[in-house]
Amino acid sequence: MVTRAERRATDPDLGVLSGRLLFAVQRELFATLATQGFDDLKYRHGAVLAYLTADGVRATELSRLSGQHKQIIGTLVDELEALGYLERRPDPSDRRAKLVCPTERGLAQMRAADAIVDGIEARHAERLGAKNYRLFKQMFRELTEPPPGSEPPD
Repeated sequence: MVTRAERRATDPDLGVLSGRLLFAVQRELFATLATQGFDDLKYRHGAVLAYLTADGVRATELSRLSGQHKQIIGTLVDELEALGYLERRPDPSDRRAKLVCPTERGLAQMRAADAIVDGIEARHAERLGAKNYRLFKQMFRELTEPPPGSEPPD
């Protein structure tokens, strides 16, 4: 009889494969960022940094995009603000709301992260072939985006 561990090793399911890909990208991204002077970042900060825009974004939108609870995003924003990567500013479209905006250090990190991820993707595209890689990303997106009209569970 094949054990669960053996089955996962020889025929990993989608969750295991997705996790392996995520962890490999995180390891390379954050290790490379650390060599470029961003050694104070943790993997968990990616839930905010991955969705941050130069013009700023509301914390509620960061929560929606990342799939993290608002309280978790609030904690991460606090941490990143203390580290000097971002700041909260009034939202010009609604003075009651705040935008989470990158500082100069945050913008530098965003540029560095984009270049690192572009390099990772280029390497994977070279390994699989550009056409296969585009198809892989398209299919992966199909599997990870909720069908139109459905709401992901809380």
